[in-house]
Amino acid sequence: MSRGGHQKRLSAPDSWPIERKTAVFTVKAGAGPHGQRGVPLLVLLRDVLGYVDSRREARYALDQGSVLVNGEAIGDAERPIGMFDILAFAEREEFYRVFPGEGGRLALTPIEEGAADSKLAKIIDKRQVPGGETQLNLHDGRNLLIENSEEYSPGDSIVIDYDDEVLAQFELEEGALVTAVRGQHAGEIGELEEYVAAPGSSDNSVRVAQNGESDDAGFETIADYVVVIDENFTGGRAEETVATDGGRDLSATETDRSSATPEESDTE
Repeated sequence: MSRGGHQKRLSAPDSWPIERKTAVFTVKAGAGPHGQRGVPLLVLLRDVLGYVDSRREARYALDQGSVLVNGEAIGDAERPIGMFDILAFAEREEFYRVFPGEGGRLALTPIEEGAADSKLAKIIDKRQVPGGETQLNLHDGRNLLIENSEEYSPGDSIVIDYDDEVLAQFELEEGALVTAVRGQHAGEIGELEEYVAAPGSSDNSVRVAQNGESDDAGFETIADYVVVIDENFTGGRAEETVATDGGRDLSATETDRSSATPEESDTE
C-alpha cells in the first residue's frame, strides 16, 4: 500500500465524520469513487468505529481480507468511502450502510447481512453508447449499461447487486420518499411534495413534506440535493446510527495526535 498525503482536519469536506479541533491532520483520501466527498476507509476504521488505533493496524486488518466494501475485499486504507456504500465485517458479523447524517456528515447505519448484498445508487445522467445500449452514470462514479433505457431517468434511484443487476427502482416523483444529502437540510427525510422546474439555467427545486405539528412542516431545497430512497433504508437510523464523532472516546488519542507531525500522527 502506498503512503498517501495528509489532510488538515479544519479544511476537510463537511461530509467527513471527524473531529475538527482535537488534532491537526488526518489521512487524505486516495483516488477512487465519490470524488472529494469520499471519506478514507482509515477514518471510518479508526475514528468512527474504533476498530484500529493506527494506520499500521488498519493495514494488517485489510491484508487479511476481512473488510469488504460493496462486496469486494479492500486493501487500501485511503480508499474513499461514500454515500450508500456497504461495509461488511464478516468475522464480526457486522454490516453497515453509509448514510447521510445530520448536517451532511456521513454516518454508518447497521443493517442485516441480507441487505449487504446490494446498494442504492442515484442516476446522475444517461446517454447512448455505441452498440445501441444506454449507459447510466451513477452518483459514485460507476457506469451501468442497460437495454430498456425508457424505464430510467436522471434523478431516479436504483438498487443493484454486485453483478450490476438492477433489483429495484425508485422514481423521482411526487410522493416518493427522499433524503437530502447536501445543503442545510442534509440528513433530513420526507416525502417529495412538489418538483419545481426552474427556467433557463437556474437550479430546479423540490418541496419536501415532513410529519410535524404545523401544516407547512417540511423544507425546500435544490432538486439535485435529494435522493429517492426506500423506507427500508430508514429503519432504526436515528436510534442505531454509529455516532459520527466516533464509536469510542477520541479525546485522549486525538489530543495526542494534535501536536504530532503529519508523519507521526499517520503512522502511530
